[in-house]
This record gives sequence, C-alpha cells and structure tokens, in this order.
Amino acid sequence: MNPAPHPRPAPGLPGRRGLLGGLLAGAALAAVPALAAPARAGARPAPAPAGPRATRPLLLGTYTSEGGGGTGIGTAAYDTGTGAITPGPVITGVENPSYLAPHPSGATVYAVAEQGAGAVTAVAVGPDGTYVVLGSRPTGGSGPTHLSVHPSGRWLLSANYTSGSVAVHPIAEDGSLGERTDLVTHSSPPPGPGQGGPHAHQIVTSPDGGHVLAVDLGTDTVYTYALDASAGTLTEVSRAALAPGSGPRHLAFHPGGRFAYLACELDNTMVVCAYDPATGVLTPGPGQSTGTGSGVSYPAQPVVTGDGAYVYLANRGHNSLTRYAVEGDGAVLRLLDTVPVGGDWPRQLALSPDSSLLFAANQRSSTVTVFGVGPDGSLTGAGAPFPAPVAVCVLPLP
Repeated sequence: MNPAPHPRPAPGLPGRRGLLGGLLAGAALAAVPALAAPARAGARPAPAPAGPRATRPLLLGTYTSEGGGGTGIGTAAYDTGTGAITPGPVITGVENPSYLAPHPSGATVYAVAEQGAGAVTAVAVGPDGTYVVLGSRPTGGSGPTHLSVHPSGRWLLSANYTSGSVAVHPIAEDGSLGERTDLVTHSSPPPGPGQGGPHAHQIVTSPDGGHVLAVDLGTDTVYTYALDASAGTLTEVSRAALAPGSGPRHLAFHPGGRFAYLACELDNTMVVCAYDPATGVLTPGPGQSTGTGSGVSYPAQPVVTGDGAYVYLANRGHNSLTRYAVEGDGAVLRLLDTVPVGGDWPRQLALSPDSSLLFAANQRSSTVTVFGVGPDGSLTGAGAPFPAPVAVCVLPLP
C-alpha cells in the first residue's frame, strides 16, 4: 500500500481502494466454488495418494470488495515436490482478507479486514481438514494491512496502514480473539515528504521473541516495542530512522537474529539493518540496489531462506524477483540477479516451510506463480501460473 500522494498504479483504500466500511461478518463457514470445480462445504482438498510426494494446504488472500476479487479466503493444496497447486473451496464470511498469518500451533489462521473499519478474524483449522470462522474483533484503526502472531501464541499483532497505528489482541486457548488490549498511533516523527501521515505497514516479533517491531511507511521509521506478556501492552523502546521519503514497507529477519532486511518501496532500495536483541535497537545501513534500474519499482516484500543463505525481493513495478546472496553471517547482501515473476504486480512472497518452493501472489494478473529453489538459490519456474482472484497474499501451511 502507498499513501495517496504517491503515483502508485494500484487501487487505494477509501479514497484509495474504495473498500467497504464496517466490521467483519460473523462466524459461520460457507464453502462455495473457489477457483475451479465445486467442493464439499468446508472441505480442504483431499490429500494426495501415498507416495514419495505429498500435498500441503495453501491459503490465498484477496480483496472481496474489489471488482474481480474473491469471496473470502481461498483454499488450495500444493505438491511439495513439484509446486503444482490444486484449487479448493473458499472460506466465506471473511471480508477483504488481504493478509494472512498462522498460529504457531497450526490450529488457527488469522486474517486482516483491510477496510475503513479495520478488523481481524480468527479461523480454526480442524483436524478433519475443515476451516471454521471463529469471529472477528475491531483493530481500532483503518486499513489493517499486516498481522502476525507473537511466538508465545498468546497475542495477535496488527498494523493499521491508513490510520498509522498498531494493535494487540489476546488469543484464547481455542484460537479465538479477545477484545483489544492496546492501540498505539505513530504520532511522531512527522510524515516523510508528501506521505500524508503515518502508515503502519508491518508488525513482527524479533526472532528471540524479546521485542516487537513496527515498520511505518509514512514516517520513514521502524519502531521497536517491548510487549508486556501479561497485559498485552506495547511500550516503545527505540526508533530507527530511514532516509526521508524512502517509504520502508516490510522487513525480514535473518535466522541468526542479528540482522534484518528492509524493503523501501518509495526509493526502490533494500536496506541491511543490524539488530541488537538485548536493547531492541535496529540500525539501518545504506540503501542498496534492487537490480531493477533507476526507476521506482515499488519493492514489496523480502523473504529469507530457512538456512539464511539467500534473500528474495518482490518488485511490483518491474514484475520481477531480486535474488541476493547473504554473506558475513547476515551482515552483507550481494546482488545476484533478477528473475521475471511471470505475473503482474507481485504483492507478496512466501517460502514453503522447507524453503524448496517460492510462491508469489500477483495482484493485477490474479495469479500465483511458483518457483523451485535450487541449492545455489536459483529460481526455476514450476508450471503455469495458478489463477487466484486479485491474489495479494499466499500462505503455504506446514
């Protein structure tokens, strides 16, 4: 997402996206044909026959209020060997689920409702392969665009892009959400040049679990918070300032926990940041090339392989994936190449749990493209693009 003043050729929120206001609908699951043939209500795609390969669940985020968009959270399955995707039914009763995140237990998945009256929804993943919507809670802000679950499994963290705030909700034993325990608005520093206000774009927990980091595109700042594990409240402990007008969007930590890689969408750079787990201080380095040339390509999201050896970056304007080698125990990114993504406007990336496959959600072409990841980090296309209505998030489950 971008603030309105920027000439980004993607639709926007009210005044930008034209999304519906109001909170999420209630808690019943209704399955309708998703991306292909009808399926049993509430069903997940049937498991593959016994053999050397298996299929695993894949969830798809979309905009339900956009023309050509979906009707809820799409379900599918992917072949862990080939990456081939098989369509399944839709989890309805979930509005504008543009970002998805799993609970560490695997028993629940959470979705934002990216709309004027922002909300978050919990969806139970049943042992029999069904999905049941447990209900939703307001985030206290507008246009939530990202969420994540604290490693303890007790707290859901969400970022309200349009209102520039971050929220905390408690998670009950059954995975359902309680009333919000905190809401913090990024009131300073002033917004970057032409950025119109704070725009919280991501909220994540550091690998050691000690701090929560919120990336704000509008204020060109990454805020570090301490989370009170009993009260579910956030206390700011540090700020990292990025170049004015750079528009930091998403970061991904190296598994070693000492470095993070931050995509800045407005100045088309990738920034290596040092991270101190003891203090929560994030120290950004200089902006580095995305390999897409001098124009603004709106880099969207970096992902890091499980072994920490490679980083991939989605470039929306360039419709490509940048590949970096990680050196110096995480301290250095070496640009290797860019690869065509095979779709239009790659909004989000996800690696399979073993990092053998890379999935790209291509918003404007309404497709998901899949790549095999080689031992040298090379990317090889795995079959034809998979059709998915206004694909803005793809989540492979373990």
